[in-house]
Amino acid sequence: MDIGALRREYTQAGLSKANLAATPFLQFEQWFTQATQAKLAEVNAMQLATTSAQNKPSLRTVLLKAFDERGFVFYTNYHSQKAQQMAENPQVAALFFWKELERQVEITGRVEKVSTLESLKYFTSRPRGSQLGAWVSAQSSIISSRRLLEAKLEEMKQKFSSGEIPLPDFWGGFRIIPESVEFWQGRPNRLHDRFEYRRQAGLETWQIERLSP
Repeated sequence: MDIGALRREYTQAGLSKANLAATPFLQFEQWFTQATQAKLAEVNAMQLATTSAQNKPSLRTVLLKAFDERGFVFYTNYHSQKAQQMAENPQVAALFFWKELERQVEITGRVEKVSTLESLKYFTSRPRGSQLGAWVSAQSSIISSRRLLEAKLEEMKQKFSSGEIPLPDFWGGFRIIPESVEFWQGRPNRLHDRFEYRRQAGLETWQIERLSP
């Protein structure tokens, strides 16, 4: 297979500064709504990049579960590799790629934990199986077999057989507080439209610049 010959022209749409919203949150909401209306699979999936104190990078896919003018929220085990790396270095990057719309959104900034109340509100909205899964998995730890997971699941089912499942103290949300957000629209001949919102130091205003493809 000639991988170098694999290519696709992006011709669906363009992007101009005049049509951008005043803040990256409003622009993201517009694009996210359009992606949802297009019925894309896993529209809220984003690639999250973290780095350890030793500058070792890691990348994985997580699911966006909320966003507003405070930032972009996802949930995880606080003992996971990504949580440990974010404790060491709170600077992260996240990427949404909606290939059907020929669009990408890149977010860079720092993370902070959401409140316990916010984590609890989301946790109670999850399906019961997902709630049990949070208790079962010591995320990123080494296990000898899947059988151990299944046995732990049965144990948790028995433990929480009646009543609500409590929020684990080792599980909750992180909010990405963006310092920059780039909106990328594919264009023909690889001359893509790229616009970056960058937060002005000490201000709540955003500067918007076109970037060369």
